[in-house]
Amino acid sequence: MIMVGDFELRSALAAAVGSGASDRAWGFVERFAARWARPLGPGDGSDESELLAVEERLGIGLPAAVRDAYLLFGRRDDLVRGQDRLVRPAHLDTDETGGKLVFRVEHGYVVEWGVPLGEGDDPPVLFRPTDEEEWSPFLDRFSLACVEMVLSECVLAPGAPGDNRQLDPVTLTALADTFPPLPLPRYPVWAAPDGPPVRWFGGDEVILRADGEDWMWARARDEAVLDSVRAALPGVWLVGSAP
Repeated sequence: MIMVGDFELRSALAAAVGSGASDRAWGFVERFAARWARPLGPGDGSDESELLAVEERLGIGLPAAVRDAYLLFGRRDDLVRGQDRLVRPAHLDTDETGGKLVFRVEHGYVVEWGVPLGEGDDPPVLFRPTDEEEWSPFLDRFSLACVEMVLSECVLAPGAPGDNRQLDPVTLTALADTFPPLPLPRYPVWAAPDGPPVRWFGGDEVILRADGEDWMWARARDEAVLDSVRAALPGVWLVGSAP
């Protein structure tokens, strides 16, 4: 059983990010899911037979971290297939060179994420528009990209206490002054990769994602907390207005 009573988001995230060990990332995902969604359980992971079939079909060996992630939460659509989608094992494929495994796609299929094959157990993650050939760096470990994926799907989850709004310089300053940064490395906004990066803020009751300097997303534990976020960052929120 995963104990969540002592789960502190910032310290748990720092441990997952700073250790360099994929098992710390999987531990974070387990505890985060139990706190913000529902605990991982039997049947939430892909079957080993599905992954063996991928390796046989593609003639590759899956990196260890990729295998571990699918076995742990490969069927948890709420964690990995809301806005963007972890590719199901039956549809995993390589890019046109055969050197990158494409494991995640944007919901409109305009961007995809992949890992280079043959670069270790926990390889770096790259991304590219689906109509381009060149890949760009995203995050330096697959396991870390899974942490980002789970956080993003939580923030963007439909029906949850969440909201979003356009950023402006005043609100961006207030965001950084009011909410502590979360220790997730900065990474590119896929829609504007040459601009300011994605940054995360918040804590145990609210999680906020700033996409560059243009847009922000908020996910709270409940509506009262969300109202307090709107009050702290007044403006035009798309779901609700500041009280």
